[in-house]
Amino acid sequence: MGAGIYPALFFTVAMLVTNAYFLMGGLPLLILQHDTPLDARFVRGFFRVYHQAALATAAGACLSFALWGRPAFAAGAAACVLVALALRHTLLPAMQALGEQIADGDAPAIRRFRRLHLAALSINLVQLVVVVWAITRLTL
Repeated sequence: MGAGIYPALFFTVAMLVTNAYFLMGGLPLLILQHDTPLDARFVRGFFRVYHQAALATAAGACLSFALWGRPAFAAGAAACVLVALALRHTLLPAMQALGEQIADGDAPAIRRFRRLHLAALSINLVQLVVVVWAITRLTL
């Protein structure tokens, strides 16, 4: 197998831990009322940190699998990078805008923020399930 397996395994585990940690950390945040700018800012900051960690671990996994000669796994990790980038460029600005509307007392903005928070966690869960499925079903 060679030494290339070690960075690939490290980044794969780091990617799994990152997704699982932020999924478990984001679920309790749903109990927040999301009715104050502080709630919105905290949740947005939580997802900003998650996307940075997800980008770093998925990019590391992509690069290490590519260098190890496992293009299917590299492509899967690249897909995780693309998902994290897409969410970072859509989710965080949307949360920022809704947070400003929440500051103005906009009740529908609170509901939209909660739905956005739940959608982000759902995407994280799907991504985690797909990664676990891939590493248990596909052969190295």
